[in-house]
Amino acid sequence: MTDTDAIPAGIEAALRNVARDLHHEFEGTFSEENVYRLACDSYRELSRTAEVSRWLVISTEKFTRQRLAALTHAETAMGRAPSVLFLCVNNAGRSQMALGFLHQLAGDSVVAWSAGSEPGREINPLAVEAMAEIGIDISHEFPKPWTDEFVTAADVVITMGCGDSCPLLPGKHYEDWELADPAGKRLAEVREIRDEIARRVEQLASRLTVSPGWPTRMP
Repeated sequence: MTDTDAIPAGIEAALRNVARDLHHEFEGTFSEENVYRLACDSYRELSRTAEVSRWLVISTEKFTRQRLAALTHAETAMGRAPSVLFLCVNNAGRSQMALGFLHQLAGDSVVAWSAGSEPGREINPLAVEAMAEIGIDISHEFPKPWTDEFVTAADVVITMGCGDSCPLLPGKHYEDWELADPAGKRLAEVREIRDEIARRVEQLASRLTVSPGWPTRMP
């Protein structure tokens, strides 16, 4: 399969523009051609489940930027912020809420991503609503698959119901959070899940930002 297989000509041109912009954004760390290949791969991954195709190029640019940032983070071994990957099944509820909480609590002191083993078509609207009630906006997020870049860059991997389909790599600190899936739940139930996630993320953020060297990075 070539880089442009199954990608319409108009989209191919848009991805070329994405690659050019990201190449400059990352100050030439990656060649423009390699960025383009990654953008094509990101587009194919997202197009499998994308709910609204007209936003797909925008989502592809965001996804590609996240993957490039993860690659950059993984290559910076010393003096970098700790990093977390939240993994659930659909990346539509639990992992997205956890990511929103960690961004609010830790800011730039922690790097974090979220992903799913079987990405859904859209963010759970009740998860968005429940988070908006407490002032956290996750409406701009979108379901995405986990990739090698995210797993390699993460110091801590938090799994939420993805079981054996979650990636396992040596040298990572893994935690499995047993949380109900918000899918199909009423808003009141989603609020309860939200509050439990908030409690767990607060504890995680405290360990990451208050305890120097946690988790110990292994070779």
